[in-house]
Amino acid sequence: MSEPKLSLRDVRVRRGKAELIRVPHLDVPAGEVLVIVGPNGAGKSILLETLALLQRPTRGRAFFEGQAVDGRELALRRRMAVVFQDPLLLRRSVVDNVAMGLRLRGVHRSVRREKTALWMRRFGIDHLARRSAITLSGGEAQRTNLARAFTLEPEVLLLDEPFSALDPPTREDLLDDLSGALRDTGVTTVFVTHDRAEALRLGDRVAVMMGGSIRQVGTAAEVFAAPVDGEVAAFVGVETIVGGRVQSMADGLATIDVGGAAVQAMAPEVDSGGEVLVCLRPEDVVLEPAGLDSRPTSARNHLRGTVRRITTVGGQVRVVLDCGFTLVVLITKQSLEEMSLGAGDEVVASFKATAAHVIPRRT
Repeated sequence: MSEPKLSLRDVRVRRGKAELIRVPHLDVPAGEVLVIVGPNGAGKSILLETLALLQRPTRGRAFFEGQAVDGRELALRRRMAVVFQDPLLLRRSVVDNVAMGLRLRGVHRSVRREKTALWMRRFGIDHLARRSAITLSGGEAQRTNLARAFTLEPEVLLLDEPFSALDPPTREDLLDDLSGALRDTGVTTVFVTHDRAEALRLGDRVAVMMGGSIRQVGTAAEVFAAPVDGEVAAFVGVETIVGGRVQSMADGLATIDVGGAAVQAMAPEVDSGGEVLVCLRPEDVVLEPAGLDSRPTSARNHLRGTVRRITTVGGQVRVVLDCGFTLVVLITKQSLEEMSLGAGDEVVASFKATAAHVIPRRT
């Protein structure tokens, strides 16, 4: 098996008495897109700077292709490209900015012209070639920044929240273009964001960072469907996180007492009598008024509850129920109108045993 492109071992970064990050072990295989997500202040940017060899660890070591970086930072940085939230463009034309890295590396003019034209076209800014960079919109400036990075044909690309200052339509278009460029080049990539949708869109793997530590690493499906603890669950969008006790186990199916209600969930790694957290995404719960003849369904859980609060969120509706515990459900506006729901109404909330993710509570 080949060595990872980037690795950290027992790395800590301190400023004064404050420990900013603590990473015992992290590998980024060649060709992977690793997305680092977490709330503001989690240490994501410091971790990226450490991987980019811009931040020297206070303790521990960074590795490039299995070899310790020690003293080779400058030479290795020439094999990388870094894209920040602020594009940091010169007060020159777009084409001059895109070609700047190649010019600094002494690449021949004809090669510069060819590569610059290719990536300006790929990022849709070839028509802006002679425009001054100071006249660009935020999206155009970031496209210029990305084209400049890809023009270098880096072995490693590191991006620090490049789209966080952009409006949603501009961000969507740029995500499409970046996704295509990453797929076509296969460049090893580390992408930092606090946006869960960006992580799902781009990442081969996702690392969740909180309080300076990486709490969970896995595929997007693993992390978002099976968070390792309650804090990670809350960050990745699980709105119902409630404590319970396992009443019984049979063939990997747990029956859990949650606020007086019996919830069935697939949970092969919990013990009868153990305390757990039960996590449910709001979109995984189906709602219908109480008293109706229920249609046949594969859902094992049917809980009666009372509507406590209804809030419109974009094109959807967030319904908060009291089922002996607080349960959050996400439905469409059309469903709300068809059911004529209001605060105080009785409903039945249904969900499959596979929809409830169970986390053993650690003492």
